[in-house]
Amino acid sequence: MPVSETAAIEITGYNWVPDFAKGQVRDLRVRWALEEIGLPYRVRLMHPAEARPEGYVREHPFEQVPTYHEGDIHLFESGAILLHIGEKDERLMPREAAGRARAIAWVFAALNSVEPALQSLALINSFCAGEEWAKLRRPGAEDFARVKLGRVSDWLGTGDWLEGRFTIGDLMMAAVLRMVEPYGLIGEFPVLKSYLDRAEARPAFQTALAAQMRDFTGTPPARAELVRRA
Repeated sequence: MPVSETAAIEITGYNWVPDFAKGQVRDLRVRWALEEIGLPYRVRLMHPAEARPEGYVREHPFEQVPTYHEGDIHLFESGAILLHIGEKDERLMPREAAGRARAIAWVFAALNSVEPALQSLALINSFCAGEEWAKLRRPGAEDFARVKLGRVSDWLGTGDWLEGRFTIGDLMMAAVLRMVEPYGLIGEFPVLKSYLDRAEARPAFQTALAAQMRDFTGTPPARAELVRRA
């Protein structure tokens, strides 16, 4: 489903990020979910190093992206937005109570049990790679990430998806796993590599990723401005 300027759903995103962050900004998760169920959306873009639009702090208390607007519904935080979108269609959220509960549980697992460990490593490699403290911290961060990755790999076993079929839990987990894909850790777990390959091969993901990449048309800021706005 292409992005539509007249769509009822509006999300926010960035028009520039450093190269290492392209394809990783969290509005991708929202775009992907909307593409999975064919809901059109429009995107309001902003530059991460520039002042936010007036009143944006009332849309997102931390002035980040994404936000989600649909009529009287106004949300922030990608996990909350995915849960809302999931409720719209059984292709993302099973209708039976048990399956619905498990899908929700995996969204929280991805955000709370897996993402913090992977994000710690990603931040070290992206922003602090040359610093001495980072060189000392990296081995421990990698080992902690491996523990989390191993748990997800063990759970998957020979299955294609976390609960037998694709849900928002898989969407969120795959989005989180992509954070460390460039560093080779996913390749240490063949089960996870196959899982992530399946997720990234989905047409909805490919469409969402291409749409986000097309939106990166802004110009790089002075480094001081980027640090100030971060």
